[in-house]
Amino acid sequence: MRILRILEFLLFYVKEIVLSNVRIAHDVLTPRHRMKPGIIAVEVGDLSERQLAAMANLITMTPGTLGMYVSKDRKLLYIHSMYMDKDAEAIGADLARDYGRRVKHVFR
Repeated sequence: MRILRILEFLLFYVKEIVLSNVRIAHDVLTPRHRMKPGIIAVEVGDLSERQLAAMANLITMTPGTLGMYVSKDRKLLYIHSMYMDKDAEAIGADLARDYGRRVKHVFR
């Protein structure tokens, strides 16, 4: 069962990397830049230290995002994103749902 969870996560993560690379390549190769950088706070209070470290590193390895700082109370992970298509709260909720839930699922 654990192998299936890891495989599911790897497929999700490869998809995220490919989509991010395509988006950045498109932005670099076209004359008009669509970058709208910003900082996002992602709620991570329910993650263990190991899960938080994995999530921060995976987000940092995804093109266009960078894990910056974990709050002292370990409830928020601050991330810099090159593309703020939605408001910061919506993006933070998406990251917590997409990455956080999957990281918790893999590290059970």
